[in-house]
This record gives sequence, C-alpha cells and structure tokens, in this order.
Amino acid sequence: MAEEKTRVDFNAPKSLVDRADSVVEVLDISRTRLLIDALEDELEALADDEEFRRRLSDAYYDDRVEYDTVEAVLGREEAMRMKLLKSSIDRTPAEPRLEDSLPSDESFYDGAVPEWTDSPSQSESEPDNTESDA
Repeated sequence: MAEEKTRVDFNAPKSLVDRADSVVEVLDISRTRLLIDALEDELEALADDEEFRRRLSDAYYDDRVEYDTVEAVLGREEAMRMKLLKSSIDRTPAEPRLEDSLPSDESFYDGAVPEWTDSPSQSESEPDNTESDA
C-alpha cells in the first residue's frame, strides 16, 4: 500500500532550482524524486548527528516534542529507549517514612548495648617468625 502523500509548495532561489533541474535531466528523474531523496538523506544524516540527537532528546525530556516525533526521526528502538529513560527520570523516589520513632538502643539490642573491643592483633597472639639481621 502506497504511503499517503502531502503536497509541499515552497520558494527556493532560482539558481538552486536551475541546478536541481540540471541534475534531474542527467539522472532522468523527476524534480520531486530528487527533492524527496535529498530530504530523506538529510533527515538520515541528522538522525546520526550527535548534536542533533542531543537537541532532540533535550526537547523530548523537556516536553517540547512528543514521542511520535522522536520515533519518526530516530526510529522505534531509539525512541523507546528515550521513553523508558524519561519515565525513570520522571519518577520521584519513594522516601521511607517511619510511622513511630526509632527504638532505643536497649530495646533494639534486647538489653545492654555491646561494647566494641578490638581483638588482639596477630603480632600479640603469635610469635614473630621473621629472621632478624644480626
């Protein structure tokens, strides 16, 4: 099934139109075909351009362009990646909330709080087996 077409009418410098007409004569194609091919090539180049991709993603994350626009320009896979990232950025992380106050140390440890004591180091508990320079 052929894609729906839209008529586009625009003004261009005469010298550019003359150049395009010379090219279509050589290639034996219509002016419309040349313009469509050129437009497709330019859009493909933009989709691969890092600066353009950054600007498009900024516009999408700032809600200046819709998902459909990103999908049309970058393709479904890349648009879905951006959509998933945007949904994770938009989420507010849940903040834990205590219904009551924290338990005291005594009730938490079920009695007295144990004291930290440093265990004896290896040098105190085992003899030194290294040879000395004598």
